[in-house]
Amino acid sequence: MADRNLGFGIVGCGVIAPWHMAGIEAAKGAKLVAVCDAEEEKAKKLGQEKQVNYYTDLDKMLKQDDLNVICLCTPSSLHPGQAIAGAKAGKHIITEKPMATTLEKADEMINVCRQQKVKLACIFQRRATEPFRSVKQALEKQELGKIILGDCYLKYYRSQAYYDSAGWRGTWEFDGGGALMNQGIHMIDLLQWYMGEVETIYGSAQTLARRIEVEDTAVAVLKFRNGALGVIEGTTSVFPADIPHRLEIHGEKGSILIEGEGIKRWVTGGPDGEPVDKVEHREEDEKKKTKQAIVSPTSITTLGHQIQIQDMVDAVNEDRTPVVPGEEGRKSLEIILGIYESSKSGKPVRLPPPLL
Repeated sequence: MADRNLGFGIVGCGVIAPWHMAGIEAAKGAKLVAVCDAEEEKAKKLGQEKQVNYYTDLDKMLKQDDLNVICLCTPSSLHPGQAIAGAKAGKHIITEKPMATTLEKADEMINVCRQQKVKLACIFQRRATEPFRSVKQALEKQELGKIILGDCYLKYYRSQAYYDSAGWRGTWEFDGGGALMNQGIHMIDLLQWYMGEVETIYGSAQTLARRIEVEDTAVAVLKFRNGALGVIEGTTSVFPADIPHRLEIHGEKGSILIEGEGIKRWVTGGPDGEPVDKVEHREEDEKKKTKQAIVSPTSITTLGHQIQIQDMVDAVNEDRTPVVPGEEGRKSLEIILGIYESSKSGKPVRLPPPLL
């Protein structure tokens, strides 16, 4: 049977919507057919620009016959209800991070999509792009030997004006959290993707600089199920704004240090072999290009979204699981909620073992 051409709809015509549009336009077998936003002006503007149907009511949009996949680009707490409505209408779901603001809602999304036999994918675009995929492959090959430490340092800057620009920003109701849940979740996802399941968390999340409900500064110590330890530092309150995030993986035989969107250092071969620094073989201009800080939500490339949207088209046509399904999207959410729980109780939190 020939592959289907899939109609895509975008729900939420705000900041991240253009990344999904770029992915849809670049994907083979995908076509934008509808957009939806609670604010009619936004929906109308985008719909007319792209010459597709526009809606302010999701239920009406879901009745469009040639709509097969919806991309959720709305505030985080709205994702579960919209995903469940879409799944019950027979539509496949791509959701921005975080997929939900509670584990109960995330599980409901996963279960309803499974029951309705539709695909559920979560946007964690770095998993789909280099150099992050190569790091994963190196760890699977045990190039670093036994893993000892896995740390990420997420020092971002968001002004008070940024939070004041939309009523949902910095709120528990809509954002579900702050520096960790909104900005830091991408690198936290990579950390657990590389290191494996987290066993215990001891953390503190505070509001120290911004007038918001949620945290602008947080720290946590992790113990992974493989015995390794780790640290997470996350903030949106440090200045200057050009401090790149860092992720470090250390093993008995080497270390990989990610800075910004590139590799700062990649050393293997120790302690018994001759150390090999793989970064020295990279072109200098490539190193400079990829080690930039992410200073605003629009600083990211569209490539990862393009790859994940193409993957959804292929997953539907091949009847397979997307590369980042709901079960994977849930993992970083669980870690962040564990940090919040530990901060409130002042005690370590033990996460339940993963379901087989």
